[in-house]
Amino acid sequence: MSIPQHTLNDGHRIPAIGFGTYPLVGKEGYDAVRSALDNGYRLIDTAVNYENEGTVGRAIRDFVRESGVDRSEITVQTKLPGRHHHTDRAIKSGYESLQRLGLDQIDVLLIHWPNPIAGTFVDAWRGLVRLRERGIVRSIGVSNFTESHLESVIADSGVTPVINQIELHPLFTQEAMRAVHDRLGIVTESWSPLGKSSAPFAEGAVAKAADAHGVTPAQVVLRWQVQLGNVPLPKSANAARQAANLDVFTFSLSEDEMTAVSALNRTDGRLFGGDPTTHEEM
Repeated sequence: MSIPQHTLNDGHRIPAIGFGTYPLVGKEGYDAVRSALDNGYRLIDTAVNYENEGTVGRAIRDFVRESGVDRSEITVQTKLPGRHHHTDRAIKSGYESLQRLGLDQIDVLLIHWPNPIAGTFVDAWRGLVRLRERGIVRSIGVSNFTESHLESVIADSGVTPVINQIELHPLFTQEAMRAVHDRLGIVTESWSPLGKSSAPFAEGAVAKAADAHGVTPAQVVLRWQVQLGNVPLPKSANAARQAANLDVFTFSLSEDEMTAVSALNRTDGRLFGGDPTTHEEM
C-alpha cells in the first residue's frame, strides 16, 4: 500500500497516517507494533510516559532485520515528559530515549505537554534544539501546545516545531488550532483520532458515508482526518482493524460528507478535559 507523505518545515517527510502505541506494553505491545509494521504502518508513535519505548524499539529492530525494509523508511517518534523540562534534563532524556529505543536516531521528538503552570517548556524546547543540532534527533516538535505556547518557543529559539500533536476527532475538530498550524507551517497530528469511547460511529454523518462508500465508520473518520490534512494516529492491537485503519486512501469523501462530519464538533468535546492551558503531566 502506498501511503502519502507530508513534508515537514525542516525538509524531512512523514507518512500521512501513523500508529499510536498507548497503552500497549510487554508482549501485547511488541506483537501489536510488529503487526502494524507488517500491515504497512511506517510512522510509530510512542512516549517516555507510555513506558514502552524499549518494546517499540525492539519490534522495529526485529522487523527491519527480518523484513529487509530499510530503517530509513520507518519514522519513530517519542515524547519528552514534563518532569524533564529543564534544558539539561531534556538533553539527557533524549539520550535516554535513544538508548531505550535501541536505534541510531530518534526521527521525531516532541514535548508531550507544555505544563504551563510549571512554565519551563521554553527551556525544554532549547534542549530539543540542541539534540537536533547534535544529530540525536532528526526533527523536533511539540504536543498539546496552544498558539501562545507555540509563539513562545519560536520567539525564544527562532525554530518552529515541525509538528503539534493535539487531541482532534469529529467531536473536537480544533479548527482554530489547525488554522494556526497552517499559518506557521506546522503539521497537525491527531491523537485519539477516532474519539475513543465517544467515537461517533452511529452518527448519521458517519454512518451514511460508510454505507455510501462501502467502508467502516472508523475508515470514514480516518479519511476525514487525512482529507483535512491531519496525520491521525489510530491505535489497535487487532491486526485486521490495523489493516482497515490504514486502508483509507482508496476512497474520498465528498465536500458535503466532510462538512457533515465536521458539524459533529462540540464546544465541550474534549475526551477527558485535558486543556493544555491548565493540564499538567509529569
